[in-house]
Amino acid sequence: MSSEQRPGSTEDPAPTTAPPDPPPSPDPNAPHTPHDPDTLCPPGAALYARALRAGRVHTHEAEPTPCLVDFGLLHPDIDDMQWLLPSEPTSALLGLLRGIEEQVGQERQREAELMAALEPLLTRVPAAPDIPTDIPAQPESPTGAPARPDGPTDTPPHPARPTSPALTLHTSLPRITHAIDAAVSRCAEEVLTIQPGGFRPIADLGAAPPREQALLSRGCRMRTLYQHTTRHAFPVIAHFERLDGDVEVRTLSEVTDQLVVFDRAVAFVPADRDATGALEIRAPAVVGYLVALFERLWRLATPMFPHPAAPQPAKDGVTARQRTIAELLVEGLTDAEIADRLGMNVRTVRVHIAKLTGTLGSRNRTQLGFLISRSGILRHGHPA
Repeated sequence: MSSEQRPGSTEDPAPTTAPPDPPPSPDPNAPHTPHDPDTLCPPGAALYARALRAGRVHTHEAEPTPCLVDFGLLHPDIDDMQWLLPSEPTSALLGLLRGIEEQVGQERQREAELMAALEPLLTRVPAAPDIPTDIPAQPESPTGAPARPDGPTDTPPHPARPTSPALTLHTSLPRITHAIDAAVSRCAEEVLTIQPGGFRPIADLGAAPPREQALLSRGCRMRTLYQHTTRHAFPVIAHFERLDGDVEVRTLSEVTDQLVVFDRAVAFVPADRDATGALEIRAPAVVGYLVALFERLWRLATPMFPHPAAPQPAKDGVTARQRTIAELLVEGLTDAEIADRLGMNVRTVRVHIAKLTGTLGSRNRTQLGFLISRSGILRHGHPA
């Protein structure tokens, strides 16, 4: 018998399923959402493909997809800054992969340093809740009871445990503020600070003078490291001019994440990349490591306050800041990564790159890296 339904049969026909609706097409007017290089957005991918076919695209066309310029897939045409030229896909891919490899290497280095610093603390596990493991056990008497030490009987058998733990995680702004205020109130000698990011708005400095002035008024010394971009931030300079006491500020092209150390005894560092938490550190080995790191950076830094170093003149038409950017370009960093490292905005970085390109006579970004290496500008010093 045929498997088809015969006329007059009472069997129901096989149900049919409607085809699924096609996915909605992306809205071309939707705002651009920041993303990582490994997830190129559809509008960006379409514009990059069109730029490869046409040879260039207008800057206005790339405004909805700033990721293409940030990731180095498009770069300004030096002959006509109204146009953007596409980078070769192989070169762009190598640059993005290099950035990922560097991030992995940096994270592994940080992991190794943190493990090495905390290893002595992780191995000191107490054998009992009330007896620390670093106190030797008392010898027993012939009867089996612990032998009584010679001398006064009112001496406690073990020293008191420290009241502050080696590491304390603060996960809210009120707790962070309370912990830092407590450290400020106990500080008697020196405060070491590293502040990345360059310019600080006035709002961030509003509550600082009373706290810092109180430290200086009782004889404490303050040393602060900023990035070079802060040298042109007049609110920051005015902030330090209002303080009365032993204050010194220096700058570097690049600094570490935020760090505050009080009396070389307690340190505060960010607990995560979003800076929503803080880690209070009282372990002497870790605090000593952070202080040594600060001192090394301090010796390399350029004085900014109270006696600023005179800016060094341009050498061969290249300024100090452009040399710093040239170093990072040779390392393969994108415009956005350079801006983040140096505490600038991306627009300023691109202006400096355009000037470098004109000075060295480069036609594209790939040739610029070659000319930077050949020109010898990286062999000069690092002025402010």
